[in-house]
Amino acid sequence: MNRIKILVVEDDPIISMDIADQLSALDYEVIGQAYDAPSALEELSKKQPDLAMLDIDLGGDQDGVDIAHYINRHHGIPFIYLTSFADRTTLARVKETQPAGYIVKPFDQKDLLSQIEIALFNHAQRHPMVLLLDRINAKVYTPLTDREFELLKMIYEGHPNTKIAEQLYVSLNTVKTHIKNIYLKLDVNSRATCLAKVRELMQ
Repeated sequence: MNRIKILVVEDDPIISMDIADQLSALDYEVIGQAYDAPSALEELSKKQPDLAMLDIDLGGDQDGVDIAHYINRHHGIPFIYLTSFADRTTLARVKETQPAGYIVKPFDQKDLLSQIEIALFNHAQRHPMVLLLDRINAKVYTPLTDREFELLKMIYEGHPNTKIAEQLYVSLNTVKTHIKNIYLKLDVNSRATCLAKVRELMQ
């Protein structure tokens, strides 16, 4: 059975090595250790991990939250924050990225094991339509929101705008605004080109 591949992103080499050692002791495969955002993005593209452990403060212009947004746009893998930050401002930023877990330092192997296994299980159990949203968002510059994806599914199913408004209990103008935003994000200008783009992104 193949071991789960994990990328560790931590700016302190000593802490990074400690995390890597503990993960290895739990029989996970640490495929890379990145100490800043640029190296993390490179490791993500080259090594394609199953899960990423992200410190938040990386001492540069980009932090772990920026990396999380990148993962959501381009990779669709679960990630867990492993950090000493637990203030409300940080938590508000973190929530926007929908992490699979959040561990506050100091931690132990039990914390790592439980968070990782729950993250991997939840990711595997996600609804197929959610996975499709992940796949589409991994290929567009600005991710679709859940609401926009809901509209996109209805467009794909052939529903007219009036029917969409009725089913979602919103005004026709609201539907048109959502569709305009969807077109902008997918770089299309009509229903026909939108459907063609969706079919392309689904492959």
